[in-house]
Amino acid sequence: MTLALAHSPALAPAPVPAARVTPYLALDPTVAVRRFRMLARTLPGTAVHYAVKANPHPALLAALAGAGCRFDVASPAEVRACLAAGAVADDLVYSNPVKRRDDITESAALGVRLFVVDSPEETRKVAEAAPGSEVLCRIVTSGEGSDWPLSRKYGCSAPQAVEILTLADALGLGAAGISFHVGSQQRDPGAWASPVAAAARVFAALAGRGIRPWLLDLGGGFPAHHEGGAPPLAAYGAAVETALRRSFDDAGLPRPRTLVEPGRSVVGDAGEVVTTVVAVLHRGDTRWVYLDAGVFTGMVETLDEAIRYRLATSADGGPTGPCVLAGPTCDSADVLYEKRPVQLPLALAEGDRVVLRSAGAYSTCYSTVGFNGFDPMPTVLVSR
Repeated sequence: MTLALAHSPALAPAPVPAARVTPYLALDPTVAVRRFRMLARTLPGTAVHYAVKANPHPALLAALAGAGCRFDVASPAEVRACLAAGAVADDLVYSNPVKRRDDITESAALGVRLFVVDSPEETRKVAEAAPGSEVLCRIVTSGEGSDWPLSRKYGCSAPQAVEILTLADALGLGAAGISFHVGSQQRDPGAWASPVAAAARVFAALAGRGIRPWLLDLGGGFPAHHEGGAPPLAAYGAAVETALRRSFDDAGLPRPRTLVEPGRSVVGDAGEVVTTVVAVLHRGDTRWVYLDAGVFTGMVETLDEAIRYRLATSADGGPTGPCVLAGPTCDSADVLYEKRPVQLPLALAEGDRVVLRSAGAYSTCYSTVGFNGFDPMPTVLVSR
């Protein structure tokens, strides 16, 4: 059963903003801090590492670091950004399983000691570029139940993970443990059960070889407040605890330390993308609404209509009707929602505002510089 996210002041609709140059992301870092603290309470004893790729704004990173959040990084630039925000290198996990050799060397020189791998080749690369560091091996998941599956590009099987971590140990690396990701905007709290069980099998097999892994990276996937709702965070915390108890405690295995890598669930509800209607056109029986932000100017997660943002407009209050929502560039792929048209006011016209709620994650960081001459989406810091 799908439930609505628990009500929180962070999720309360903000008024449609007054006129200013659009598009832009209105970002409130204090909302992200509240979400981080909510996750930390939901997963007691689990370290929360914010996934910097979701939104790397310096004010956001500084606010999270000041609140005690740790970080998940995927490049030396993200390492430096976290250190500049007040984090320490020991609080970083480098989660990209396939890395440039010089990026490993640079990140290790900055103090990073924990890297993720998913192949023998990358394990050898880490051993050569950052000798003596520790590694997590990423196992594959189905991604079923998520809006944005992450199951094709990275991850190995549990038996392969046993061999990879055995190799790591032989190469002088610390075989720290296992990582996985159940897919972004995961709507099924039970999705963690299978990979946690697989991780437990890997831990047991390694113990039989005299290797003692100690860390389990539960990844991200916790939801933001997108269209369609999701179970409350408490349901995720309970499901994760049940999975750990059944796979480790009940099986007589020492429970490892745990961490999570949330991005969307921390910063998604902290931001809103504010756009202006460029045109409202009728093509046959279909109404098309064109915005000044689209797939190539920040809203890349609408590709294949994977992420469905909640919408508000300056014309709300009257009758609504279906329409296709499209972006401003001349590329035919710059269409946000067409397969499932959105309901927008019939009175909506050129110059009106359309706000995409809970859009703080993966909006500004995917903007394409100079595409069709459109600038990347700027961020405006706000307080709600």
